[in-house]
Amino acid sequence: MRAGEPVKPLATIGYEAATQPEVIGKLKAAGVEVVIDVRAVAASRRAGFSKTLLAASLADAGVDYVHFRDLGTPKLGRDAARKGHVAEMRRIFEAHLAEPAAQLQLAHATEIAAERKAALLCYEGDAKGCHRRIVAERISAALGCRIEDL
Repeated sequence: MRAGEPVKPLATIGYEAATQPEVIGKLKAAGVEVVIDVRAVAASRRAGFSKTLLAASLADAGVDYVHFRDLGTPKLGRDAARKGHVAEMRRIFEAHLAEPAAQLQLAHATEIAAERKAALLCYEGDAKGCHRRIVAERISAALGCRIEDL
């Protein structure tokens, strides 16, 4: 990012109720250049959303892909989110985010978002109930960018 250049908004997207072509279409329409996958486990029973196939499909669409496993929610946090216990998931994930590996990947994700239009990707359809909101808030605070949920 050059001095005086406006900071690009940071996008977030969940694929819970969408097909892969729908997700890629939203990303392209929003001008996303790189997807930052923030799932602890980048495998999915949903067609087209496992890491290798998703990365290849995004590449075909001209969108880069990076997976930051340490920005994913630990199992206890995922279990809390599945039960609708958002406050508990937030507490678990905030503690996880203080770990050195997560801090390193958060710094790397922030660098990427400073340079290119990025989207944080996770499963949960509603960003308010997903840990990606916490990651987005941290990046937004560091860069002064707004968050747009696709």
